[in-house]
Amino acid sequence: MTTYNFEQIMSQTRRLAAQYRNATGQSLPVTVELARFDAVHLLGLKELADAESEAIWVEAGIEKRVQIKGRVIFPGGKSRQRVGQMNLKAPWDYTLLVIYNDEYQPDAIYRASRETIEQVLDTGSNNKRGAMTVAKFKAIGEQVWPANLNDEHISH
Repeated sequence: MTTYNFEQIMSQTRRLAAQYRNATGQSLPVTVELARFDAVHLLGLKELADAESEAIWVEAGIEKRVQIKGRVIFPGGKSRQRVGQMNLKAPWDYTLLVIYNDEYQPDAIYRASRETIEQVLDTGSNNKRGAMTVAKFKAIGEQVWPANLNDEHISH
């Protein structure tokens, strides 16, 4: 049986995705897997093998289900980048958004509650199938990583 060093695999994935983007101008669809990996490891979450929610956030001893989204912010990219569609039919309490730089390294993680997200999506006349802009998510959420902006980012 082969054992895998997932930290090493994710490090290689970051490098490959950045090189591919630099060479072709196109993005590889790896952000969601990197976001799941980074959120779980950076925040110490319990990972779930559940298609409807991806991890458990423990708050005051109570387990909260989270869905995890990721977005790479490229220099000179679109100013109104969007977060992927929120699965409002799934059982989750929070959504985490992992923001990446153009080298696919995490810069920040934001958390927004389901209640807040549903309120924003209900009032947003321009919302497309449960999506919102990264700027809106950051405005309604709270930054949960790095907890101290002087903390070191992970370097793989």
